[in-house]
Amino acid sequence: MPERGSVAVRTLVVGGGLLGSAVVRELTRRDNPVTVARIGWDSDPAADLDHELDMFAGTVDGRWRIAWCAGAGVTATTTDLFAREEHTFRSLITTIERLCRQGRLDPRTGSVFLASSAGALYAGVVGGAPFTELSPTAPLAPYGFSKLALEAQLRQLAEATGVPASIGRFTNLYGPGQNLAKPQGLIAQLCRAHVTGQPIGIYVPLDTLRDYLYVDDAAALVLGLLDESASAPGTVTVKILGSHGSVSVAALLMQAQRVLRRPIRVLFGASSQAARQARDLRVRSVVLPQLDRRTLRTLPAGIAATAADVEHRLVRVVAAGGRR
Repeated sequence: MPERGSVAVRTLVVGGGLLGSAVVRELTRRDNPVTVARIGWDSDPAADLDHELDMFAGTVDGRWRIAWCAGAGVTATTTDLFAREEHTFRSLITTIERLCRQGRLDPRTGSVFLASSAGALYAGVVGGAPFTELSPTAPLAPYGFSKLALEAQLRQLAEATGVPASIGRFTNLYGPGQNLAKPQGLIAQLCRAHVTGQPIGIYVPLDTLRDYLYVDDAAALVLGLLDESASAPGTVTVKILGSHGSVSVAALLMQAQRVLRRPIRVLFGASSQAARQARDLRVRSVVLPQLDRRTLRTLPAGIAATAADVEHRLVRVVAAGGRR
């Protein structure tokens, strides 16, 4: 049964990665009906998503939500992949507009969420930390400019249809299920180094400050933001989603070694990508502060859970002869 005080809403989650999977788990825990649309970036994601949305609209008989939790790239990704992501998201927006015009989705009973990035959008802001939703945005890399493009497309949807929309500008997400093949996620990569014994390369100063948010806590915040924003037709609610407790890279290394009870081999070096990384990315949300009044998983507990997941997955890979 749905949680007391909650109303079952049919939800389409786009993306089956770290965040998308956590949102699906949280919806399932609340006994809310959920459909997952996974994005195959190597195929024709726009056409696939158009089909998924048509199918989803056929199941809606009341309140509905669409949560974009997909992502094609990371900070170091080239612009062509981001162009594909922007094209796919534009297709999503166009299809939602069509379904609203056809009366298959009622803008008055729906809401749409976009997962964005606080680090990417505030990376080039000189001073001003902690950043809030009122801070100017200043991306340094294609990743940040692409996130701004997606946010602009979502605003156009809200204006054109009246569908309430929300944007979650996430800090650093981590937790079980993180893609170890992507060059992102310092905590997951530290856990991988712990399990394999291989060194990890760190290319930013040790006093670099980041805010780490456990992915299950992030999923609960996404659903809370969707609920809060659903009552504001035609508006776009932007909220920074994080733990609001920054940790330096040096402190994170010590914390990880304390939790994992073994030194982690670290190689320090220089990288051209470091210029796209801000040193101080402290944040403070001033929008819907009631959503932040919750108990979050502690960093040591989150590191331990991530390490257990990484070890389990890598053991399975070895048992399968190296096949992922």
